[in-house]
Amino acid sequence: MGRENTVLLIIWMYFLSLSSSFSTTIAPTVETSAFIGNITTNSTDWMMDFSDIESKFALRTIEEPEEDLCYIAPGQQDTIKECNFNPDTKTFIVIHGWTVTGMYESWVSKLVTALYEREPTANVIVVDWLDRAQQHYPTSAAYTKPVGRDVAKFVNWLQAELEYPWEKLHFLGYSLGAHVAGIAGLLTKNKVSRITGMDPAGPSFEYADAQSTLSPDDAQFVDVLHTNTRGSPDRSIGIQRPVGHVDIYPNGGTFQPGCDLQNTMMMVATSGLRNMDQIVKCSHERSIHLFIDSLVNMKQQSMAYRCSSKETFNKGVCLSCRKNRCNKVGYEVNKVRSRRSSKMYTKTREMMPYKVFHYQVKVHFFSNSKISYTDQPMKISLYGYSGEKENIPYIMPALKTNTTISFLLTTDVDIGELLMVKLLWEKDTILSWPWWNPDTFHIRKLRVKSGETQSRVIFIAKEGEFAYLTRGGEASMFVKDKEAQSSHKNKRLHKLKMHGSSFKNTAIDA
Repeated sequence: MGRENTVLLIIWMYFLSLSSSFSTTIAPTVETSAFIGNITTNSTDWMMDFSDIESKFALRTIEEPEEDLCYIAPGQQDTIKECNFNPDTKTFIVIHGWTVTGMYESWVSKLVTALYEREPTANVIVVDWLDRAQQHYPTSAAYTKPVGRDVAKFVNWLQAELEYPWEKLHFLGYSLGAHVAGIAGLLTKNKVSRITGMDPAGPSFEYADAQSTLSPDDAQFVDVLHTNTRGSPDRSIGIQRPVGHVDIYPNGGTFQPGCDLQNTMMMVATSGLRNMDQIVKCSHERSIHLFIDSLVNMKQQSMAYRCSSKETFNKGVCLSCRKNRCNKVGYEVNKVRSRRSSKMYTKTREMMPYKVFHYQVKVHFFSNSKISYTDQPMKISLYGYSGEKENIPYIMPALKTNTTISFLLTTDVDIGELLMVKLLWEKDTILSWPWWNPDTFHIRKLRVKSGETQSRVIFIAKEGEFAYLTRGGEASMFVKDKEAQSSHKNKRLHKLKMHGSSFKNTAIDA
């Protein structure tokens, strides 16, 4: 126990050191101030001056995704051919974030590999701004503006040299790199097709203006994954506010499965403190791996749903695909641009493939006496044509007489069309023995909605009018009500929403 406390103390001290770095306000440097001046003037002379560019642009290959073997240098046309840039296909520009070590992190090569796996003929260019990114955090954060200017100059030059189509350019930025991408998108002569922000950095950017951060104005379409927004505004590692056309908050956006204390302790025990930065960034970096997952697991695309808050989403009431209320997560996101940012939520597993299936379960509880409980442990089992998932744990926040409760249930198993549901109320203390006259609820039916298929199914008690749910007793069993089959209209509506006019790539939601 002493060893565990020591490790916890070290981890806590590391967090404090990061927090103190993050909380420092960015002081305007001479370089930053000059840059702001360039933005506000009408002069475009700075676009053609490549002498002050410090960032490097490496065109990586499918054969060597880990190495920067060839650099395309703005102003040097020969380097375009030397690096075998393909002008007839799309181009991904990958922009890393703040780094403690001053070296590329392992995710860079993984993302490059996944992009080439999905788009073998594409150009994948990695922006190297490591020298500026390894500074004290506030300094590196201030450097996002000159680095964004470097990227804009590079893209403007490349497009002019090759008459390269703007619609083939896709920026992918992580952490501080997401804001670099936004600034670059702001400064390009025309809007690039897409910017994907992977958990854009929060400290010093939460309250910054649109010219200093990623924003919907920076590209034709901006999609954002928020995975580490825990903490007070401007102190959370990832930015909390929406900054895109579509902002997705996996698992609420605050914390990701598999990044808990138990896994942290295991990593420390096996690899020591040298990987402490990876431990801290587990949820932060999950944004990248969710995007990689969408590239390589094409048949297991995660879905996200528009909702007002994570608390409302956890009640299961937001699993609708009407009027662009649902979308794919990652590479195949449908490019729906609305006047307001769409906040969307999804649940995931703790490892790749991350996809889970979402269900809203709605149930009304009756009883002969007035009963009221909080935080009750339940286990729900789902059985379908394609598979089954038993004993899914769920803590019922409130459970009382004559109340309808709706909650979100997820499973990593594709069970297909639902046929049967079991509901078990566990005993949470040794005093909950059945022969001590335990409390019992009566349940007439369950209503279950699938987020992925949009089907609605009513389940009735397997035997009799009611099923009986007893604390610490046997599971209640419910079977599909054949007289209340999900309508053909719902299935047709889902097909229309997923493949019809509402999901055209350039849709505008009025």
